[in-house]
Amino acid sequence: MTQTTPATAATAATSPTRPRRPRFHRAWFVAAVAFVTILGAAAFRSLPGLLIDPLNDQFGWSRGTIGAAVSINLALYGLTAPFAAALMDRFGIRRVVAAALTLIAVGSGLTYWMTAAWQLLLCWGLLVGLGTGSMALAFAATVTNRWFTERRGLVTGILTAARPPAS
Repeated sequence: MTQTTPATAATAATSPTRPRRPRFHRAWFVAAVAFVTILGAAAFRSLPGLLIDPLNDQFGWSRGTIGAAVSINLALYGLTAPFAAALMDRFGIRRVVAAALTLIAVGSGLTYWMTAAWQLLLCWGLLVGLGTGSMALAFAATVTNRWFTERRGLVTGILTAARPPAS
C-alpha cells in the first residue's frame, strides 16, 4: 500500500491534465457503412434505366421487355421492404444485409452471361429486386434505432439521403 503525503496530493491536484479528445463512437462507422451500402443498393436498383438503349441495341429486346424487368424489380422492392425489417428483427441486421448484398451481387453478376430476355427478368427483376428491397428504408431505420440514442433524426436524414429521389 502506498502512502500519500500532503505534498504529493497537492501536486497531483494542481498538475495540468490533458483535455480529453472526444472519442469517435463506432456507431458513426456503422452509419457510414450503412450509407455506402444503401447508396450501392439504390444504384443497382436504378441502373436499368440507363441501360435500356444499350440492352435494346445489343440484344434487340424491346423497351417493353426491359421495362417488365424493371417493373418486377420495383414491385419486389416495394413488397420485400416490410418483410426485410421483420427478418432483421428476427435474424439480425448482419445476416439479412449479407443475404441482400449477395442477391444483388449474384443477380448483377449473372447478367454478364445473359442472352435471353427471361434471364434479364430473373437476374435483374427477381434477384436484384429482392436484394434491393431488403436494403430499403427499413434498414436505415433499424440501424438508427439500434445504434443511436441521440441524434436519431440526423442519422436517419443522412441515411435517407443515400437513396436517390426516384427510389
